[in-house]
Amino acid sequence: MSDADFMQLALAQARQAAAAGEVPVGAVLVWQGRVIATGRNAPIDGQDPTAHAEMLALRAAAQALDNYRLDECELFVTLEPCAMCSGAMLHARLKRVVFGAPDPKTGAAGSVINLFANTRLNHQTQWQGGLLADQCGALLQDFFLQRRTEQREQARGNHPLRDDALRTPDQAFAGLPGYPWSPHYLSDLPSLAGLRMHYLDEGDGQGLTYLCLHGNPAWSYLYRKMIPVFLQAGHRVVAPDLIGFGKSDKPKKDSFHSFQGHRQNLLELVERLDLHNIVLVVQDWGGLLGLTLPMTAPGRYKGLLVMNTTLATGDQPLPAGFLAWRAMCANNPEFDVARLFARGNPQMSVQECAAYNAPFPDKGHRAALRAFPPMVPELEDSDGAAISRQAREFWRERWQGQTLMAVGAQDPVLGLPVMRHLQKIIKDCPEPMVLQHAGHFVQEHGEAIARSAVRFFHA
Repeated sequence: MSDADFMQLALAQARQAAAAGEVPVGAVLVWQGRVIATGRNAPIDGQDPTAHAEMLALRAAAQALDNYRLDECELFVTLEPCAMCSGAMLHARLKRVVFGAPDPKTGAAGSVINLFANTRLNHQTQWQGGLLADQCGALLQDFFLQRRTEQREQARGNHPLRDDALRTPDQAFAGLPGYPWSPHYLSDLPSLAGLRMHYLDEGDGQGLTYLCLHGNPAWSYLYRKMIPVFLQAGHRVVAPDLIGFGKSDKPKKDSFHSFQGHRQNLLELVERLDLHNIVLVVQDWGGLLGLTLPMTAPGRYKGLLVMNTTLATGDQPLPAGFLAWRAMCANNPEFDVARLFARGNPQMSVQECAAYNAPFPDKGHRAALRAFPPMVPELEDSDGAAISRQAREFWRERWQGQTLMAVGAQDPVLGLPVMRHLQKIIKDCPEPMVLQHAGHFVQEHGEAIARSAVRFFHA
């Protein structure tokens, strides 16, 4: 392989960094003509100021060769190394360093200083700059241009973006079929800590308030067929996007997400909007979280519309269908969301399926999709299990509102057997409305459910 071939491999690493929301710098380390280590910028993901692409490649190469001296190795990196990385290369006794674009602000191979040319140091490493400089520089320029554009948009909306989060560009949501509603945003709830949460808020609030909570990997788009029915009947609809989904901000780290954190976001949203006469509409994670909300302020809630979900209390085994779903997510972390919806909903158009991919343009935006399946409480001491057990007792003993249950019978994850178990928990829950042709995302058949809900809750 030529030097240019190795730099192309480094560029591939840089693109992975950009996809994860990191400054796009990539590196490969070569020994005897073959790549033995790679690295991409990851200081945000690792919360490590030393996690530059070169440093990660050096560490991996030392492990591969079982030697901290790398005197027969060559390193290819897309950006001129800084003083820290250059110093590490000299300590490692690298034979040669080749970089792409110059770095006029921090470059330590000739742009600001040149550590490699300092003859007072006890080791000299050969170096070369400018290889595929245009390609390497264009990747960086595009990254920072997009960041500046996002910052200008955020300044206009007065919702600055945290450094550890991403925000799907507005154009990703342009022209989505069946989703005409204006966005609303909050970023000053205490539990959000500056993250921007999106929600729909439609209707005049003279009747009931339908609080519609989505699950994973959906977002408020899931309710587009039910919202018009509720509005036409004279009611208010509030449909938030959980943090990490839809138009809400997306923390870069999987570890950000927690059951209690998302629950607290929802509790504070209800308080901030001062919602009353609520019909709680839940499915999937919307139920796992949402079913724990009413016991905190039962006077706010008048009804429950519950679809294909469960309470994960940690003292009962999780459904087999869910365990299979969790395994699939673990084995295929980049699964196609649009394809998932198309497989279970053949009546949906290609454009409707694609709308579910819109919030997640790359894997950097998908932390929530990776985090949510293992986050379902499985053991008695799991995060969220204790509060879910309290919720179970609330629904058994203290729930005073009306309940309507609708079930997609073709759901292999949270289908009719799971919902029958939940029916026994919820006080005075009548026989469910069973949709024989609907699957897990039963809201895709939601017009009939919404019409039934309007009749049921206003009888």
